[in-house]
Parts: sequence; C-alpha cells; structure tokens
Amino acid sequence: MESTRARWDAYLYALTVFVSAFLLFQVQPIIAKMILPWFGGTSAVWSTCMLFFQLVLLAGYLYAHLLHEMPGTRQATVHTLLLVVSLAVLPVMPNPSWKPTADSNPTFLILGLLGVTIGLPYMILSTTSPLLQSWYARRAGTVPYRLFALSNLASMLALLTYPFLIEPNLSVKMQSYVWSGTYLVFAVLCSTTAWMAARSHGTQVKIAKQGEAPTLGLQLLWIGLAAIASTLLISVTTFLTQDVAAIPFLWVVPLALYLLTFILCFESTKYYNRKIFFPLLLAALGCFAFFLGPKSMKIHMGPTIALISASLFVCCMVCHGELVRLKPHPSRLTGFYVMVSVGGAVGGLFVGLAAPHIFNAYYEFPIGLAALAALAVLLLFRENPKPVYKGLLLAGLLGYVVTLSVLTKNTVTGYRAIARNFYGELRIEDEGDPKTDSDADRKLLHGRINHGIQMLAPKLRRTPVAYFCEASGIGHAMRSRPVGVPWHVAILGLGAGALAPYGLAGDTFKIYEINPLVLDFAKTYFTYLGDTPAKTEVAIGDGRLVLEREPTTNPADKFDLLVMDAFSGDSVPVHLITQEAFASYFQHIKPGGILAVNISNRYLDLEPVMERAANYFHKKPLVFDLDPDENDELCNASGWALLVDPSMELPESLRSGRLLKPRPGFRMWTDDFSNMFSILK
Repeated sequence: MESTRARWDAYLYALTVFVSAFLLFQVQPIIAKMILPWFGGTSAVWSTCMLFFQLVLLAGYLYAHLLHEMPGTRQATVHTLLLVVSLAVLPVMPNPSWKPTADSNPTFLILGLLGVTIGLPYMILSTTSPLLQSWYARRAGTVPYRLFALSNLASMLALLTYPFLIEPNLSVKMQSYVWSGTYLVFAVLCSTTAWMAARSHGTQVKIAKQGEAPTLGLQLLWIGLAAIASTLLISVTTFLTQDVAAIPFLWVVPLALYLLTFILCFESTKYYNRKIFFPLLLAALGCFAFFLGPKSMKIHMGPTIALISASLFVCCMVCHGELVRLKPHPSRLTGFYVMVSVGGAVGGLFVGLAAPHIFNAYYEFPIGLAALAALAVLLLFRENPKPVYKGLLLAGLLGYVVTLSVLTKNTVTGYRAIARNFYGELRIEDEGDPKTDSDADRKLLHGRINHGIQMLAPKLRRTPVAYFCEASGIGHAMRSRPVGVPWHVAILGLGAGALAPYGLAGDTFKIYEINPLVLDFAKTYFTYLGDTPAKTEVAIGDGRLVLEREPTTNPADKFDLLVMDAFSGDSVPVHLITQEAFASYFQHIKPGGILAVNISNRYLDLEPVMERAANYFHKKPLVFDLDPDENDELCNASGWALLVDPSMELPESLRSGRLLKPRPGFRMWTDDFSNMFSILK
C-alpha cells in the first residue's frame, strides 16, 4: 500500500514538473511574437525577452532557495498564496498602452512590459523544478536529477511544438487563452504537491547535512559554464534571426538544442564523454570562427543553420556536461541551481543589455567563444596534465584567441563609420576611388546585409542604384507616374535614402524610419536626401504604428505610391505584411494608387503573402524580378511586388509585370496568425 502511494506521489511530482516546464517555455515564443510588431520586428526583441526570462528565472531560483529553508507548512502556505495571486494577470495579453513612442527606450520598455504581463506567473513556473526536486529529495532520500532532465524534456517539447503545431493552427489570442487555462491547471497541481510535501514533512529523509559546502572556486566555475552557454545561445540566435528572419522557428532551434544538452547531461553521465566532445569542441570553435569571416556569406541557408546549430549543440554539451561533472550533493541542490541561473543571467545581461550599449559591433560572440576555449583549457588543467601537454593547450588557446581577434578586427576595419543600438549594427563602407573608378560606391550595411548604395562619381551620385535602380520593380512604379503631376509618396524604411532621386520638384516624399541611427547615417554619409528636389519628411517610429496614428479623412494627405521597404538585417518584420498592415496602407493610398513591396530575400519566398493580400483587398499583384548582368554597375538582383487596382489601365512601365497566381492552401497572414516557416526557400 505504501509503495503504491509512493509511486502515485512520484507521478504527481513528475506531472507537475512536466506541466510547469512546458508552460515555462511555451510562453516564451507566444509573448515574444505578441510584442514583436510593437518594436519593429527586430531580432533584438527576442534577445531582450531572453534576458527577461533569465533574470526572472534567477529570481525564481533564489525564491526556491529561500523557501527551501522554511518549515514545510509555511512553504506550502507561501507558495499557494503566490499561485493564487498570479492568477490575477490571466490571460497573459500585453496591454497596447505599452506600445513604444519615438523617444522610448525599447530595452527597458520590453522588460517592463514583460514584468507586468507575465512576470509573476513566469517566476512561479521557474521555481517548480528546484522546489519539487528538493521536496522529493527530502521525502524519498534519492537523487532527483532525473526530474531536472524531465523538466528540460518538457521545455524542449514546448519549443518544438510551437512552430510546427501551435503557431500554424492557433491565433495568437487563442494561444494566450489556451496557455492561461493550462496555467490554472498547473496552479492546482502545484498547490496539491506543496501541501502533500508539507504533510509528510515529519517523515522526510534527513539529508541536509550530508553534502559539503562548495568552494568559491567551484561556484565560479558553475557560473562561468552557465554564462558561456547562455552567451553563445543568444549570440547564435541573434546571428540567425538578424540575417534570416526574426521568427519563432529560428528562436526555437537554438534554444531547443540548448535544452537538449541539459536533458542529455542531467539524465545520465553516459551521454557526455570528454574523449568525444572535447575533439568535437575544437571543430565547433573552428566552425564558429569561419562564420565570423566573410566567406560564410556564400553558404546557403540550410547548411548555415545546420552547421551553426551543430556547433552550438557541441559547445553547450561541453558546458552542461562539465556542470554535471561538478554537480553537488542533493542537499546543495537549490544553491547549485541558483548558481547556474546566475550564470544564465550574467550571459543574458552581457549580450542583451551591456553589449548593445558598450560595443559598436557584435563583439560578444567572439568574446563568448574565447571564454569557452579558455574555460575548456582551465578544466583540463584541473586534471594536472604533463607540462608539455599544458604548453600545447596554452599555445592552442593563444592561437585561437589571435584568430578570433583578427577575424573580429576585420569586421570593423576599413569602414568609414560603425555604430550600434537596439536595432542592430550599422556600417558605412566605401569601395573604389571616385577619381579613378566609375563604379566607386558607398554602402550602408545593417549587420552583413546591404541596405543602400550611392555611387560616388559626381555624374552618378543622383542615380538610383542597387535594388532601386530604374530597371527594378520600384523603378517601373516610379516611371508609371503621370507626366507633370506632383506625387505624394510614402516610404517605410529609409536606408540610405536611395529612393529620393526619383523625387521631382513639387513632389513630397514622407519617409518612416524606426531607427534614429539610420537617419543620422543617411544625413551624414549620403547625399540623397539633400540632393533631391522633392520635399522630404522623416517620421521616426515604426512605420505601421505611425501611419495608424495619422488621419485618413483628407484626400490631400493620401499617397499616390506607398513603398514598403523595411528590413531588419535581411529579415522581414512580419507585422508589416499582415492583413491589418495592408488595410492601413490602402487607407492611406489614393484611388488608383500603387502599393510597392520589396520582396527581395535570400531565404524567404514572400510571393504567396503578396498574392493573398492582393486577393483579399481586390488588387492585382504584379511581380518584377530583376537579374542583371554581372557587369551591370547600377543594378542588383531584386524582386518587387506591386499591388494595383484591377480596373486600372496599366501604363507601359507596368505591363511587363508577372501576375502572381495563388498557392493552394496558403492562408492569409494576420496579426493573429503568420507562419514564416511555410515560406522558407
């Protein structure tokens, strides 16, 4: 009878831990996707969310550590009260009053928004695994690390089911309701477990004095290993989401691999073997170094994601495998988890908060790699190898650090200017001598992606080039204007100001730009805005949000042409291509006006999104693909979608457009639903 009850008690512990961990990591992509449109769709939103989650996780582990020292009944009372209070914030839905303004600090605004919306439930969820493991250890007298592995298994399942099951089938609002309902079930399970542990407090196995207190050096190792894994996790995620797309799928893959290493390492010591993973670590560190160099730009998306993901997996296996090798006695369990969460928070603070404010480029990635290499050498030194072996290790470490330094220096050398803020890293690059080279130009780079070019030769300085040349889709749109009629043009995304040369005297170009740094660079290093005879206005803020605040009642305020050319790196902000976004655009466009969308992208096929939007709003979707000759100095390969009224008699410049055809089964994107995974090339 007693064994049956103990078995059912174990099932309750396991179920509570599983549900808690599933909710803990399912809410991360849900809440991040909800607020992503408010902050320009940039990859920094996810990095800031990760910082918040790690800070609250640390708070939860500290709470669990302190609660662990209380008598059993008091533990149950305090925890149950917090569970009840946390229900007050359900359902988890961010308040629109948190939407940013032009002078807002996005990082602190996101942290505050998340704190109000999900802070208390998330903290309580984060306490469940260490609390229940400590309760189980005292009750059963057995090592509960498998509960930690179960917790991470649930976390990984939560992440993997999101892009493949949850996101494609449920609206964001429904996701919130389902999550909130499941949290209510968790609250009942957790309070039941707390009182069950309290009632058996007198019969618990006494293990509190069986383990020695960890040394300061050991605690610093715990923190260092966890901090490096966290730093690499966020750095890799930023790399992928900035140059591919800020989508849950690319948030989930690195985090799922990170959690998988926790599962494997804490489930059994047989999965981590130094003889296997230290040689693999050399390969992983070399692979990451390669991706810091320029040649990695030539690799296609699939191999890029695969190689980076595999390298991250190896690095995290080493970090977490070494954590398990250094784990304490179960009596020191909650303190161990506090140190691990401190390390995670340190990594998050470094990448998410400190780096964008103290660095002008992405130095945190190579710093994390160098730190991991150094810590691996330190761990091997703890085994007291022979002097010759120590010398080889130090020489290898020095060579790797020098390599990283050279690669990192190359990313910031030879540029006229480099700066960085919440929205990413901007660089100005000059190529060629305008005195001798007819094709000398100046580029604005966002991350590794070209966001605008200006020719430096005086005779070409006012010529639109690259994605905006006269042979491109936007060139066709600009040539469709009636002769002698001033145009009112809206442009979402300033870049270098490369569309301004199309402006004529009497025209008005209103440009919407979320990043103040882009405006500074466009005015300082490019002459497009100053050269154009058209009147130009620049509104700072997310283009869609600013447009939505502007009136649409006066026909004179409406646009003949609205251009959507907003990118974050090479990723497309999803909220700018949803049904609600298109509705706002068409409200601001005159009858017979044109909506032009830049759909140039290495990784995403945006044509189905354009076709569905055109169909919904009864427009004709025309696509202009440009693949210029390799000797063409003025044009880059590009793709533009122009949405026009079907009754409109097409001018000559638009008749070469390719009419988009529906993709069977493709669903219209809305603010509540989008699935960018379905359009990956």
